Amino acid sequence: MSAVILSSPTLQSVKIFTRNQLWTKRGVRLVSGGVGRIEKVLIANRGEIACRVMRTAKKMGVRSVAVYSDADRDAMHVAMADEAYHIGPPASQQSYLCMEKVLDVAKKSGSHAVHPGYGFLSENTEFAEACKQNGIIFIGPPSSAIRDMGIKSTSKHIMSAAGVPIIGGYHGDDQSNERLQAEAVKIGYPVMIKAVRGGGGKGMRIARSDSDFLEQLESARREARKSFNDDVMLIEKFVEDPRHVEVQVFGDTHGNAVYLFERDCSVQRRHQKIIEEAPGPGISTEVRKKLGEAAVKAAKAVNYVGAGTVEFIMDAQHNFYFMEMNTRLQVEHPVSEMITGTDLVEWQLRVAAGERLPLLQNDIILGGHSFEARIYAEDPNNDFLPGAGPLLHLSTPAPDQHTRIETGVRQGDEVSAHYDPMIAKLVVWGEDRAAALKKLRYCLRQYNIVGLSTNIDFLLSLSGHPEFEAGNVTTSFIPQHYADLFPAPRAPSGATVCQAALGLLLEERRQTQNVTQTSTDPFSPFGCSSGWRLNTHFHRSMTLQLGDKTVDLLVTYKKDGSYTMQLDQEVFHVTGQVEMEGGARFLHSSVNGAKSRPKLVILDNTIHLFSTEGSSEVSLPLPKYLAAVSGSAAAGGAVAPMTGTIEKVLVKAGDRVNVGDPLMVMIAMKMEHTIRAPKSGVIRKVFFSEGSQADRHAALVDLEEDSEDGGQ
Repeated sequence: MSAVILSSPTLQSVKIFTRNQLWTKRGVRLVSGGVGRIEKVLIANRGEIACRVMRTAKKMGVRSVAVYSDADRDAMHVAMADEAYHIGPPASQQSYLCMEKVLDVAKKSGSHAVHPGYGFLSENTEFAEACKQNGIIFIGPPSSAIRDMGIKSTSKHIMSAAGVPIIGGYHGDDQSNERLQAEAVKIGYPVMIKAVRGGGGKGMRIARSDSDFLEQLESARREARKSFNDDVMLIEKFVEDPRHVEVQVFGDTHGNAVYLFERDCSVQRRHQKIIEEAPGPGISTEVRKKLGEAAVKAAKAVNYVGAGTVEFIMDAQHNFYFMEMNTRLQVEHPVSEMITGTDLVEWQLRVAAGERLPLLQNDIILGGHSFEARIYAEDPNNDFLPGAGPLLHLSTPAPDQHTRIETGVRQGDEVSAHYDPMIAKLVVWGEDRAAALKKLRYCLRQYNIVGLSTNIDFLLSLSGHPEFEAGNVTTSFIPQHYADLFPAPRAPSGATVCQAALGLLLEERRQTQNVTQTSTDPFSPFGCSSGWRLNTHFHRSMTLQLGDKTVDLLVTYKKDGSYTMQLDQEVFHVTGQVEMEGGARFLHSSVNGAKSRPKLVILDNTIHLFSTEGSSEVSLPLPKYLAAVSGSAAAGGAVAPMTGTIEKVLVKAGDRVNVGDPLMVMIAMKMEHTIRAPKSGVIRKVFFSEGSQADRHAALVDLEEDSEDGGQ
């Protein structure tokens, strides 16, 4: 159970209720059985959202059916479901986006309803209509609402007629390059190029001048075709430094529609959200009411049913303009649940079964503040490039009444190159924004992952920035504060290096003791790693890798089991031991009298330390012959930044290229990446064809560099 604060501008006091107490107080019955006609639901999705829907379904006594691709055969959502069915190869077009296969499973399994989650088929008009024709309840709005709101040009006309403020632009049928470019000039740069069926930041590009318009247009079209099978575009004026504020709405089949307050989703990269909060910071009660009423007006204009989100652009004066409506449950819906004490998936199931909304507008009370941080497999220091890989170690903060871990992966799982790189959503609640933000940062420090790059340290840096703490957020937050958020990398401190060395020494001792205990002579001096020497101390040199450089550490074993470590000219006195706590290993250490207990993970001769200050990584150097082998693939040309599919090959053998010229276009983790020439020269060989798979760091082309006196 979670606690909720009931508060309003007219109340003089604040009282805390558990969410169950709150629902009882509001007259909302708690569920123990099935919902109307829905006794079995198929979740036409994967990963985190599939698991999220299943949890509520199980709570309500509704059986769940999963679908899975080859890549997800052993996935968490498959294990959680009551039934699971294979629907094809990893490519989403042949599995999760194949409505015929999903409908076949729905009929075969006897499912009464289909929950589409978000992404994939969730905003597909044809799929919603096909469910209806097959007598299956589509847990979402009517297909007409999906169609009207999914086509951005149509939605703008409807919103304008309904009196919802909109931003002007070109939403016409003429999709020729010449017409779109002419409209961009007429609107005035910078402009936003958007796929009319877009969502989730897909099929969106900013053109800042006439010279880059066509390149951005073609890139947006390619991504839109991949994501939505539709490359029709609209052009809008790009508002500099806006806020992205959205309102959670909900409608039923009895004509009721409500809003559950707003979320601020301004802090983004690649037009995709990474941290969201509810309610929006600095938004007055008056503006909040206007936002909510405008969102309900938008929902009623299309006879909306179910969960939806009306997204607005807000300027510095808190004027807001309709941007789009997402006709589905949003990724960030948990923050709205946390501040209203609701379960929106339960609402979806109830409304889909024909019930009235559990609460009307006057019953919905805003309580406290909530943050959601999206944890991604990506490298923030390399333009947030997503990456696939194994979750060799995964430990999270303990869920409690104010902390939710929304995920679809476990330790040992693989983050697949075929799908979105999101690992989890960390959702927290506090009595006010400051308390919730403090809770968020505390939990982020406890979210520890080894095996691939993540954005956790970046989220810590972002959430601790003074301007973020003050609530001064815009969609330009990251570029505006780039220098603060991406400081020059610092080598681990001397104390951290000593902790890493201590961790290695204690692990060495543990392994030696294990061998000794199973040997025929447990007292053999050759099976001892204590460093004991008669009438002298044992000295040992250790070489450790800190990023791009190596350091030498002189370790002296003391008779009392402690160590003296000399790094350059500085001497450290080090003691400690490893203790297991809750399945994790903690290094209880003292370095020159300063005690700490970082979490310790040792994998493949690399020491990972996770502390309240962040994470550190120290390795044993790779032997030269192995380093040479691992670096050979990059010699002479461009390499794949990640595992993915070659979408387009733009060069052939014999072509001359300049630095920065595009060589190939890759599709990986639902994103398009243009691979450019790292140097000028002549293409000697192209190693991949269109449609083929390239592993991370694979050489894509053999590029012979121009000599210094060469030229074209």
